[in-house]
Amino acid sequence: MAKVLLHVSRLFLGFVFLVAGVNGYFVIFGLEPFIATSPDAMALFEFNYLLIAEKSLEIICGILLLTNQFIPLAIAILAPIVVNIFLLHLFLDHSLLLLAILLVIALGYLLFFYRQNFVRIVERKAKPT
Repeated sequence: MAKVLLHVSRLFLGFVFLVAGVNGYFVIFGLEPFIATSPDAMALFEFNYLLIAEKSLEIICGILLLTNQFIPLAIAILAPIVVNIFLLHLFLDHSLLLLAILLVIALGYLLFFYRQNFVRIVERKAKPT
């Protein structure tokens, strides 16, 4: 059961971030996105380069998660993005708060299963190799 939830979390995150990343490029090119975007979120992207960087990372990490490649790297890149999404929907735009909570839970579940890959990051006195 735990392995099934692991794969469901990975595929859910991969699909959400791949679709959100592609949807963001419609906004960048001035086209109408196929999924409605939060006006409060778009107001935070004053400069296009920031939106391009974030949406590119979302697409790359979505593909990595869907293909089951470099999962710890994708988790490390997506963690601050998920935190920002959660805080934005918690404090500014409550419309997608349920999705933000699901993203936090899915990423937390993946982080729990891949925690061994991150143990060395939190060493108090790390030794150089």
